[in-house]
Amino acid sequence: MQLKNSLFAFAAVMMCFALAACSSSPSTNKSSPTSTKASKKNMDPNKGRYSLKNDKLPLNPPNVDHVQNAVPKFESYSRRGNKPYTVYDESYTVMNTGQGYSDTGRASWYGEKFHGYETSNGEPYDMYSMSGAHKTLPLPSYARVTNLDNNRQVIIRINDRGPFHSDRILDVSYAAAYKLGMLGTGTARIKLDVIYIGSEAATYSGMASAQDTGGHHYVQLVASKDKPKLNAMAKSLEQKYQVKTRVQAANNMFRLQLGPIGQPELAEKLLNKVQQSGFPQSYIVHE
Repeated sequence: MQLKNSLFAFAAVMMCFALAACSSSPSTNKSSPTSTKASKKNMDPNKGRYSLKNDKLPLNPPNVDHVQNAVPKFESYSRRGNKPYTVYDESYTVMNTGQGYSDTGRASWYGEKFHGYETSNGEPYDMYSMSGAHKTLPLPSYARVTNLDNNRQVIIRINDRGPFHSDRILDVSYAAAYKLGMLGTGTARIKLDVIYIGSEAATYSGMASAQDTGGHHYVQLVASKDKPKLNAMAKSLEQKYQVKTRVQAANNMFRLQLGPIGQPELAEKLLNKVQQSGFPQSYIVHE
């Protein structure tokens, strides 16, 4: 009986040790071979993060012909994704600003593997939107991308990091790649031009930069026979809205207009703005 009790006591002690081992945190000893191996694996930012091993085209993609360019506007740089970082033993320092930045090189695209997962600034990646990834531009940034092989253009919003290949300067979304005509080739020679908007007022300057193939739009403000007066107003309005102006002669009168603006929805936004700022009779002229 005494031996039986001793066995029970020994078993209870061993059970306590087992439970203690399960509840303790893993060792952080850096000299451990297992720890070193794991840290090397974690240098790959994609390791274990995605359900697909390799990227691919979506199986049943929607029609993205109707997907419009990203609309440049003022945005504060995000808290996430704008600090120095290291990937594959390569260190990167994020630019303080994208103003005036331009580059030429190869671009690739990314799709199904990354769809729905967080981008570097914390937003979900949507392969059917006009977005992209760059190694060092501040997030978010807007940019015009031109395929140098066919002259197709898109405007994207950069909110992610990559591509981590030495021969590529940009990753674009599935939708942007479709519009650029590079889905079949996988990569393309491109020119990247940042559309920098440094303030809320400068948003309309970015609007004017977002040209499309549907012609130009102008916001008609006022008509008068006094051309010098309109010229003076034009200078003031250019500073206020950061958009070019023109004074045109028509029927013995002169017309003051803001523009050109490439996309109709951007012209509508500017129209609403000026109508609330002293020009209620303004309207849009399309050429």
